[in-house]
Amino acid sequence: MIDPKLLRTDPDLLRRAQAARGESVELVDELVSADEARRSAIASFETQRAEQKDLGKQVAQAKGEEKAALLARTKELAAGVKAAEAASNEAGAKFDELIKQLPNPVFDDVPRGGEDDFVVVETIGTPRDFAAEGFTPRDHLELGEMLGAIDMERGAKVSGSRFYFLTGIGAQLEFALLNLAMAKAMSWGFTPVIPPALVKPSAMEGTGFLGQAAQDVYHLPADDLYLVGTSEVALAAFHSDEILDAASLPLQYVGYSPCYRREAGSYGKDTKGIFRVHWFDKAEMFVYCDPADAEAQHQKLLGYEKEFIQALEIPFQVLEVASGDLGLSAARKYDCYGWLPTQDKYREITSTSNCTEFQARRLNIRMRDGDGVRSVATLNGTLCAMTRTIIMLFENHQQADGSVYVPAALRPYLGGLDYLRPLG
Repeated sequence: MIDPKLLRTDPDLLRRAQAARGESVELVDELVSADEARRSAIASFETQRAEQKDLGKQVAQAKGEEKAALLARTKELAAGVKAAEAASNEAGAKFDELIKQLPNPVFDDVPRGGEDDFVVVETIGTPRDFAAEGFTPRDHLELGEMLGAIDMERGAKVSGSRFYFLTGIGAQLEFALLNLAMAKAMSWGFTPVIPPALVKPSAMEGTGFLGQAAQDVYHLPADDLYLVGTSEVALAAFHSDEILDAASLPLQYVGYSPCYRREAGSYGKDTKGIFRVHWFDKAEMFVYCDPADAEAQHQKLLGYEKEFIQALEIPFQVLEVASGDLGLSAARKYDCYGWLPTQDKYREITSTSNCTEFQARRLNIRMRDGDGVRSVATLNGTLCAMTRTIIMLFENHQQADGSVYVPAALRPYLGGLDYLRPLG
């Protein structure tokens, strides 16, 4: 959640941020009123409670008629204190309910607009000209079947639509990508983590995934647990309710976990193959840092993503996401879109978000330095989403005979293979 002081010192900043997101500006006005009502109710309760305590001391020293009068006043005041406490709790609950609905304020220089209003920051690499090479590229599913790497039919038989098996070289390729990702992440100073894929509601709410993204979340009602859509959730909640030593920051983790998404709003989209599925595995980077360092850390995460994609020799673009397309927690987000030859366009393969202090406030994660105790900042970034990365490798590195070139960076993790060959 946001710092409540912003409501009192700069509500116009929050109004601008809401307008930039295309969200309700009136919510800020409601929050300002709710904050005033909450503080007024707390002050009333505390005043009456102080008077009640003072009367208690006077009663202990009084005698006779004076004592009787004081006791009568104490009885009257007790009812008032009880009512004031109830009003304070009610005002606090209303404020808490409203402030949880307020997204993280976007930075003023984030591009304005919706899903299609992103800004292309840079283009790296050049897509192959398959026509000049004399053949039409096959899509990833046809290649995956030729290589014995992807089995959609049995995935649907076992689990339903948008499920799959990675088999043979497909499974080996995921392990190779994981090993490459972890080797790079550790060289950058990240601590590897295998986090739980089931989390409590507090973790989901704390990271902002029970807001706009709630429709895509799988919930297990019998256990009141959620299947994560990204290991960001567990990694963010890892230090919940803790005070971190400022000298230990930044803390850098790279988590590997399955990710589960309903894809509720994607009916009819990307139904072929493994581009948009209900489950995939992902290596995710996560950083806790001093808020003053958050923007620099964000650029580092983007740099790591770019380095990994370049190591796989995939042409891609870096996009800055527009304000209206940001999730609840992000103040700024960059996406990397890899070139997909059979669709003749770039498609998303990684993203990295600066969540400033938003998640840390919701999860009660703070730091202690010479100036006292205050909130940290959190950032996240995809290192390798396995299915989409496999798609990019297959389609961009395919050969006319259906074989697939293996980038040099991956070969040590595939027993030195330089090409994946079709089966028999």
